[in-house]
Amino acid sequence: MTVQFELTAEQILLRDTIRAIARDKVAPRAAAIDAEAAYPQDMFDLLRDQGLFALPFPEEHGGTDSILAACLAVEELNRVCYNTAYLLIVQWSTLGAILHGGDAAQKARLLPGLVSGDLRASISVTEPGAGSDVAGITTRADRVDGGYRLTGAKIYCTNATVADFFIVAAKTDTSQRHGGISAFLVDRDTPGFEIGREEDKLGARGVPSCELRFDSAFVATENRLGEEGSGFRTIMEAFNKARPIMGARGVGLAQGALDLAVDYVRERQAFGQPVADFQGVRWMLADMGMGIQAARQMVYACAAMVDRGASGRELAPHAAMAKCFATDVAMRVATDAVQLWGSQGISRDNPVERYFRDAKVLQVIEGTNQIQRNIIGRHLIETTETPPRTNA
Repeated sequence: MTVQFELTAEQILLRDTIRAIARDKVAPRAAAIDAEAAYPQDMFDLLRDQGLFALPFPEEHGGTDSILAACLAVEELNRVCYNTAYLLIVQWSTLGAILHGGDAAQKARLLPGLVSGDLRASISVTEPGAGSDVAGITTRADRVDGGYRLTGAKIYCTNATVADFFIVAAKTDTSQRHGGISAFLVDRDTPGFEIGREEDKLGARGVPSCELRFDSAFVATENRLGEEGSGFRTIMEAFNKARPIMGARGVGLAQGALDLAVDYVRERQAFGQPVADFQGVRWMLADMGMGIQAARQMVYACAAMVDRGASGRELAPHAAMAKCFATDVAMRVATDAVQLWGSQGISRDNPVERYFRDAKVLQVIEGTNQIQRNIIGRHLIETTETPPRTNA
């Protein structure tokens, strides 16, 4: 499916405005956020005060109803600071699930607070024995009077230490795989629910990821998101519609790494001339630039699909392509940027090594890139027409 898109004047203004904010207010904090591995409340306050949390939300909640606009914001922020861009993403992590599975009361209770920043959210699916295989989760939700009792454990729940509520996937029917999963809204102060230790991560260090434990934690029926057994579809819808934003993270990170590489080789001298004058270096930069531009176009096109209402099986392969390709580009560009910086590139005193660590995270989270390739490959096998055969 070919999707045409063109940035509007309003979107270009948004991009340029956020680029200036990123350069002047976010970039100076990026290294310290990573080094301290502490939640950057000041950056959260900055994004809230700029009204950026509202971007992908429906217009009735003050948003633009545009994933493309959200991608532009994430790209510009991730160009200078992975963790500040991450604050937007985790604020949006539950949006797709709430819009898809939530009833009117749940939307009225949660969406305004997410837009304003008065509420923070997290979505929790991954378990010690079930990462990419979502249908393999073992956390149970046993029906009782008035609701359910959740029992089990989750890992790598991002934003857990600050989230006011969590969307949690649990099995309401252990005899089924996908069809046995339901989604629940769990408040952080729910008895029997405990937030465990923070992970010491390679990258993405400013936004904490934690384990969660459920010991017969009671969740009322009105906090089930959607019908019983619809949780897998609800969560996949959230992931698919967010994947262009994951791709935008890759585009922004790659662009930031290229910016650093170009700046360095312009100034660095070797063998009596600027390193930028060497043909081999220029070829490396050219490949980096081509990859970024291709990824950007793929991400924007997929975001435009979402904005035009694509969902489900129509959207899934394009979302997988955007996420996979863009984050692979980010890893390649960050690797080459470190190479161009030489020995200085592996020093913590220089920012390019931070881009390298954060890029690796992007290939793993929100569905590993191997899983994205499975989605793409299955789509091609199911939809590619057999060409006419002729005798030689």
